[in-house]
Amino acid sequence: MTVNIRFDIYKNWVGVITLTRPEAANAMSIQLLTELSDTLKALHYNRDIRVVLIIGEGEKAFCAGADLKERKGMDEHQVKQTVSLIGSTIQQVEDLPQPVIAVLNGVAFGGGLELALACDLRIAGKNAKIGLTETSLGIIPGAGGTQRLPRLIGMGRAKELIYTARRISADEAYRLGIVEYVYEPEQLMEKAHELALEIAKNAPLSLIQAKTAINHGMDADLKTGLKIEALAYNELLRTADRLEGLQAFQEKRKPQYIGK
Repeated sequence: MTVNIRFDIYKNWVGVITLTRPEAANAMSIQLLTELSDTLKALHYNRDIRVVLIIGEGEKAFCAGADLKERKGMDEHQVKQTVSLIGSTIQQVEDLPQPVIAVLNGVAFGGGLELALACDLRIAGKNAKIGLTETSLGIIPGAGGTQRLPRLIGMGRAKELIYTARRISADEAYRLGIVEYVYEPEQLMEKAHELALEIAKNAPLSLIQAKTAINHGMDADLKTGLKIEALAYNELLRTADRLEGLQAFQEKRKPQYIGK
């Protein structure tokens, strides 16, 4: 059976998830979603991997969203099950303890953009185009797009993009704050690796707690958010890595973090 997900390790610390359906613009078939979910489950408890990259195979698509050809043959109950599977798998991405970077090497429409929005950071090639295009198909974003996009760029801009089903360029996505960086396509993976390693050199438990504090704090009022931050900070006080960080600073050397 054809494999729809490939997992590689770069420089020991960076896990690279590749969607491998380039002939279908890396669309989310049930098989791809199942394989992606299994990969994410394994990564969730893998402390050797400090940062995760997600990219699509080929030069044209990150992910074109749901597999509409597959969905065409489904009844209403099957559609509901598939939409739920897309949503729960994308939620797994957001719930990964490690920082996750979406590498948008081409189009990211519908569920493809929703997948990217569940990542912590997004970088794009200049050839990329993105959009939540569901209203043009008689539906709405159903895997977090109506919730994550407004939180990222504000309600007004998000409503405009969702209501119009507009497809925008990588440069426009950068101006709106949807992606953090835009590069020439031939530079994209090199820059993704550089960013991942810049993050991965830091204490892995600190990365996990920083992500926890930010993600949970953003959904709370400031006072509650500060309490969440304090709890996350306290989780690090007895770690070997915190002591290593202090020792390395005193000895003016690079710390050697072990994730403990």
